[in-house]
Amino acid sequence: MRAIKTVFLVLGGVLLGVLVYRVGTGPILETLARLTWWQFALVCLPYAVIMAADTLGWRFAFARDRAPFHRLYGARLAGEALNIVTALGAVGGEAAKAWLVRRDVSYEESVPSVVIAKTSITLAQALFLVVGLAVAWYVLPPGTEILRVMTWLLLMEVLAVAGFVGAQLAGLVARGGRLLKMVGAIADTAYAETLDRGLRRYYRREWRRLALSLLFHLAGWLLGVLDAIVILWALGIDVSVAAATVIEAFGSGVRFATFLVPANLGSSEAANAGAFAGLGLGAATGLAFSFVRRARQVVWVGLGLAVLVVMRWADRRLAPAR
Repeated sequence: MRAIKTVFLVLGGVLLGVLVYRVGTGPILETLARLTWWQFALVCLPYAVIMAADTLGWRFAFARDRAPFHRLYGARLAGEALNIVTALGAVGGEAAKAWLVRRDVSYEESVPSVVIAKTSITLAQALFLVVGLAVAWYVLPPGTEILRVMTWLLLMEVLAVAGFVGAQLAGLVARGGRLLKMVGAIADTAYAETLDRGLRRYYRREWRRLALSLLFHLAGWLLGVLDAIVILWALGIDVSVAAATVIEAFGSGVRFATFLVPANLGSSEAANAGAFAGLGLGAATGLAFSFVRRARQVVWVGLGLAVLVVMRWADRRLAPAR
């Protein structure tokens, strides 16, 4: 898997280079030159609110409220940072989230919550894509390329989510554990069976909490529209809420489809360039928008890694007392 991700990373870098070459550095730099330092600081703020909404989505993925919000927020921030900087993809960061809240909840509760939250945020992403597609039908001429691509992305995401949820409800986690034991990949199926029970128990009994988790994650995706508007305002681009919704929904669908590409390098930039061009805003503006988001991402990754260090240090200080 690491070799595959490395190949996709290289291909993504090549794609990004081709995009910049074809669009030209001049128009991109001209757009970026409008951004001042205080505007960039302002651009960094909406992500904190988006992270809060997604943290609440994770909180309701637990069967009970046991972990304090600030620790969940810190664990999620650190986990998302690890998702970007490690070669393990999304698995490394998700495992870190469960590990960082082990003082507050057992692994029997935290590990299922991570899986449920991932399910919920992906389902919310599909709903957001539905919203974006509906808006795109309203603002774009029928038969445009963006509409066709968004329709296929939605179909792909719905099938993937249905399969993911179906596997959890059908008990395939425990069955997969038993299969791995049969082939000698693992020695014990206890962890897989515990996870399987936790998932099915939650989906059977905690549908209200699941609905709240889905609602907060959907709010996080919708807040991404506001985030896009703020970035474009900082770049001196006037854009409607409808256009920003299409941009954000299209980008989220492409990121889902290219999840194997580390940090969606190249694919995210291509999606933005295509969406901006399709909306008459210019591919150069789309790439400038992407680079501002990448810069903002670097800031938040740095904060996430700092939070990881602080949380690990705090755990070590408390270890002798436990």
